[in-house]
Amino acid sequence: MTNKTMQTNIEKNVMRRVHTIHILRPVFSGFTVCTLVLVVCIFAISREVWVARVLENMPHTNNVTDFSRFWLVAFDNTRLTVQALSLLTIAALAYLARETSRLVSSALTFARI
Repeated sequence: MTNKTMQTNIEKNVMRRVHTIHILRPVFSGFTVCTLVLVVCIFAISREVWVARVLENMPHTNNVTDFSRFWLVAFDNTRLTVQALSLLTIAALAYLARETSRLVSSALTFARI
């Protein structure tokens, strides 16, 4: 055997880890993890809050102040768990919107070239 075809155990281990990281990179991207966080938060909120009752109690007016006051009072009267999940959901939505806009803008820039 020549030196070119022989691999040491260290080289095999390193290359196996490189291949594993290459395969798992898309799975653990920020977009994927954030989407998973968003789904888990929405599921947890739906388990803690009776969403149908909240929507029934929501004011059906075009007045923005009544609408915003309702959501502020509804948020204030929930448990800390629901408040934290709600804030995490909003943060995940903002991050996903940012990443989506970056992906779309880069795709449009690439399409112009």
